[in-house]
Amino acid sequence: MKVYKSKIGIGLVLVIVLVFIISSYNLILDKSWGGLLFMILTAAFIAHLLHQTYYTIDGNILKVKSGFLLKQSYEISQITRITETHNPISAPAASLDRLEINLDNGKNVIISPKLKYDFIDDLKKRNPKIKIELRTRSKAKQ
Repeated sequence: MKVYKSKIGIGLVLVIVLVFIISSYNLILDKSWGGLLFMILTAAFIAHLLHQTYYTIDGNILKVKSGFLLKQSYEISQITRITETHNPISAPAASLDRLEINLDNGKNVIISPKLKYDFIDDLKKRNPKIKIELRTRSKAKQ
């Protein structure tokens, strides 16, 4: 069994932090302590999701987990294609440097493993029929 942590995109984190700082500053000026508490709890929840998003390859199963909200499993034998994407759609991915995984049932999942080339190689070992569409194969980009 191999666990791949999600890559955490600095740009995504900076946008979130900036929104929270501005909102919290305004709540402090207005002495809206209930609103500030809500902001702190929301920030803690987002931090939990960022740090608890990971992908596990266990035998022929790919498991995707994001905090306590999402836990999905996919048969690796059903994966047909993996494509690099920067699609900002909501997904169990903490970065915009993402992989879209297409399954033979027409479904897909978007993820962002930190070691994406190792992740892809691990999947290809289990299912050599997977088509890979990458922009670059540079190990330096991991």
